[in-house]
Order: sequence, then structure tokens, then C-alpha cells
Amino acid sequence: MNDSQPKAQRPELKTEIPGPKSRALRAREDAHMAPGLQGFALMAGIVVDEARGSTVTDVDGNSFLDFIGGIGVNGLGHSHPKYVEAVQRQVAKASVGSFTSESRVELLERLAAHAPAKKLRRLQMYSGGTEAVESAMRLAKCHTGKHEFVSFWGGFHGKTMGTLSLNGTTLKEHLGPMLPGHHQIPYADCYRCPLKLESPSCGVACVEFGRRHLKAQSAGSIAAIVVEPMQGTAGNLVPPREFLPAVASLAKDLGALLIADEMITGFGRTGTFWGIDHSGVEPDIVTIGKMFGGGFPVSGLLTTDEISSAKPWSNPSGSSSSYGGNPLASAAAAAALRIIDEEQLVENSRVVGETLLAALRPFVDRYPFVGEVRGAGLFLSIELVRDKRTKEPLSKAATTRIFHECLRRGLLTMAYAASFRLQPALTLDEATALAGVEILREVFDLVEKERLWA
Repeated sequence: MNDSQPKAQRPELKTEIPGPKSRALRAREDAHMAPGLQGFALMAGIVVDEARGSTVTDVDGNSFLDFIGGIGVNGLGHSHPKYVEAVQRQVAKASVGSFTSESRVELLERLAAHAPAKKLRRLQMYSGGTEAVESAMRLAKCHTGKHEFVSFWGGFHGKTMGTLSLNGTTLKEHLGPMLPGHHQIPYADCYRCPLKLESPSCGVACVEFGRRHLKAQSAGSIAAIVVEPMQGTAGNLVPPREFLPAVASLAKDLGALLIADEMITGFGRTGTFWGIDHSGVEPDIVTIGKMFGGGFPVSGLLTTDEISSAKPWSNPSGSSSSYGGNPLASAAAAAALRIIDEEQLVENSRVVGETLLAALRPFVDRYPFVGEVRGAGLFLSIELVRDKRTKEPLSKAATTRIFHECLRRGLLTMAYAASFRLQPALTLDEATALAGVEILREVFDLVEKERLWA
């Protein structure tokens, strides 16, 4: 298992962070780069030189453990040798165009072998996640003849206009008006239940609330419900097992398709090949990305023969992309699937994820500012709070300090948010995982000593 990537990795620091070369290059970049880059990259200030396995090395020679993993993209670990070889071989032969290629045929067959349901055997490919979700929305409209969509509080599906309208986050503030016919209902965030109830005695009340909301607010033309099997941006939320079956039942009652957005939960991230596998639910459309390409920007959607034949989506060029399914993207994705299988990375995600959870769960009793530790596979979260009773999130100042204290010790994290997400590479070994926990424990001891949560 996971024989191609280095083991027992640890950080190695040679300069202050960021170092002089990083600062100089960042200054040159800042003179031209538009604002709006990902927050952790701006905060860290480092300039990457190379990366191997679960470490990133900057231009000053400092090596960091990477528990960010490209926010779920880096499933194979950095610079996986089998992946590098496959991409190099393909780019030397052919890289662009929509013609059939051997690499695309291999990809289609490998993905079909892992489809979350046998009926989901039709793939269309794109270059980014939001494209795939937009295409799924168009397909749902074409198949059902309806125009409304249901999504969830806390959900994130992209940054184009259609996906912004699905999002249940503050990201869409000042960007309105949103598209008409979009409805958000509560997600099963059991740590901070929106209905102030407790699972399982609540009987999945959030879905029943959503049912009543839609009866009052919908025009009766719902094409699809779009749901993340586990929510990433909201804080790596893991809903109870009853939630997704209840959502599927709601979709059936509404005569709507069920779209599972597996961008962050697919390909072994949660310890099963698909996030939906934890529930037994069979969706009508699945959107995929992030780990799908092993780091190469490729996304797609899976659906059935019947649904994919809907017009005008199925017309020639009706659902295509000039980047989607090109030989290079196909070779990258096929190599990623091959490595996931050969190195049993889904099982590694489950096993090492359990090790991480076991090491982190004592933090709840040990630290007054840790409200909950949760996760499935290598999809984990630590809730940082000012008060365990009220569950008030830890202040931005405190989480920013935690981020920088981790960085100073050689650990790259998403600790800048109170719902502290961890999603390292699926090639992570137990020794490297526990080395990261050691750093977290040292930083959290400092937070407790200085009473930064108070």
C-alpha cells in the first residue's frame, strides 16, 4: 500500500518563515497578481520550489508537512512518480483536442468500474468543478423540463452565476441578484443544529423543515436537489446516515433528480470510494473533480443513459468543453485512478484517517477551546470554540495565530478558520500523520497557556 511515496516525513526549517527568497519573489508577484487568491497561500507567504509526498519545500529550503492537500485536490501526494511518468509520456505524444484517445478510453473504463451505481455509466468532462455543476444543472433542466433547484445551507458548488445561486454561504454577498428558482434548506450540521435539536431523536427534522419550506416557496417545478454527501467548505461536516436517504426521498416526492456533488468527497477521500457510499443512496447525477485528475485540472459528471440523452444537452457540442476530455487530461485522470487502485489508497484513507481521529479526539477533553473532532477517512475537522457550551467560534485573531504558529513549526494547515479542516493526501502514512499531530499539540498547548481563546 502506498509504496511509491516517501514515509515518516517531518518538517525541516532552515530560515525564518517566510524566508528572504520567498519574500522577494512574493513582492515581485504582488506587483502584478490580482487580489483574491486563496487565503492560506496569501497568509503563509512562502514560494514553493518542489513538493514530494506530504511535504512542500520552499525556495529557501524549508520543508513543511502539508495537511491542506490543495483543499482536497492532492489525493496522490505531491509529484507521485507513477503519475509524473504518465503525464510526461502523454504530453510528449498529444495533449489537446476532442478526438478519442487511448487514454480517454482507459479512463472511461476505469471510472465505469468504480461508478457509485451501475446505471451511472455516462461521463462528460470539463476543466473545473463549477463547469461540471453548471452542466449538471443544464442537464437536469433538459431531462425534467423543470427549472428550479434545491441546495443546502453551508453548501459550496462553485463561483459561476448558476453555482453561486446554489451556494448556501456568504460568498454570494454583493453579487446579486441570484438566479431565480433557487431554494436553500438546512443541512444536517449536527454540531450546530440549525433547528436546535439533537440527532437521532430529531428524526432528520432539517429535511422535513425543508419539505415544508419548498411547499410554501417553490413554484412546483423543481428539476433537482444538489447535495454534497459531506460538506467541505462548511467545515468538513459529516451528516448522520439518515440524512441522505431522507434527501433522496424528498427528491423522489418532488419528481426531481438527485445530484450528488462529489467534488471533495469522491475517489477515497472519506474512506470509501464515494462519499455517497456511506448512505446507500443512488443519485441520478454525480459531479466529480479535485482528486479526479490527480492534480491536473479536470472535472466531470456521471449519469445514466436515459438522462444523458436529454436534448439539447445531448446534441453535438451541446454539453462539451474545448478542454474537457483532451488526451492529457484523460491520461492524468486515468493514471490517478490506476494509482488509487494499485496502492489501495481508499483503504489507506480509512486506516490513516482512523489513526488521526484517534489521536485528535482526546483534544476535546484536553483543551477548553476544542468543541468537537469529527471526520471520515482523511476528511477531518476540529471545531475551535470560545465556549463549549455556547459553541461560539474561536475569534479570527486566535485562529490566525494558530495558523502562523503551525506554519512556524513546519505544518501547513487551514487553521485560520474556526472549523479547522484537515484533508492531507491519501498517500499519507501513519508516522507522518502523527508528526503533524505532534505539532498541533504543541501549538494548542501554547494557545491554552496564553489563554488565546478567552
